[in-house]
Order: sequence, then structure tokens, then C-alpha cells
Amino acid sequence: MDVTIYTKGFCPYCKRAIALLQSKNVAFNEMDVTKDEETFQQIKMKTGSDTVPQIFIHGEFIGGCDELYALEEKGLLDSKLGLDK
Repeated sequence: MDVTIYTKGFCPYCKRAIALLQSKNVAFNEMDVTKDEETFQQIKMKTGSDTVPQIFIHGEFIGGCDELYALEEKGLLDSKLGLDK
């Protein structure tokens, strides 16, 4: 599975996004940038977003927690994650 989520330890939205991914038994790479400002700056420049979580699926930036849940509500998340095969 090619899912990466950039998080900060104190972020409730990060925990919520992780919970959704875990509920789908999706393997993901969590990158905690709480104390890694350099990596966070690089991701912010790449995405144009200055909040966490920042979620990538198969290298595509899909957004944050709200966008992840919106995909789920529309029935598109499983397909994007490759779970509908």
C-alpha cells in the first residue's frame, strides 16, 4: 500500500484520519513532523497546505482529514486505496 500521512502528535484530525485508515486495515507510512520542521516545510511547499494531516495515496496529494472522510462518504476511498479489487 502506498499511503503516507504527515502528522503532528497533538493533532486530533491526524488521529481521526489514522483511525479511518486503520479501520480499513490499510498499511500506511506515518511521518510525524512535530519536531521535524525541515520536512514539514518541504511538504508545505509541495502541497501548498500548511496544516496536518497531509495525506498522499499512491503519490497523489488528496488533502487532509476532511478530504479523506469526503472520499469515504462519496464511496470513492476504497477504490482510491485499491480495496475494491
